[in-house]
Amino acid sequence: MAAADDFPAGVFIYYNDHMPPYFHAEHGEFEAVHAIERLDILRGRLPNRAHGMVIEWALLQREALRSNWAMARDQVPLEKTSPLEWGKSDGQAWTESEGGL
Repeated sequence: MAAADDFPAGVFIYYNDHMPPYFHAEHGEFEAVHAIERLDILRGRLPNRAHGMVIEWALLQREALRSNWAMARDQVPLEKTSPLEWGKSDGQAWTESEGGL
């Protein structure tokens, strides 16, 4: 099992973010902003392992990310998403973060 330092600390969508739809992923002192549609990094960086986990999670949660982006734009509470746990292939259990993700 990987050490806790290998896991992303959080994924966030903020209520007053601008277009295009994106989310913030943070791991330690690193932060990256990922476009929801293509999952490319718009700015910042994460360590390779953390980045891979964020992409794996985002692929499983893309519809929820789209929905939460729309809800954030409408200033309504966001829905929690399923976390991803390292070492599982079923996409169950990862990390919770503020803003409902």
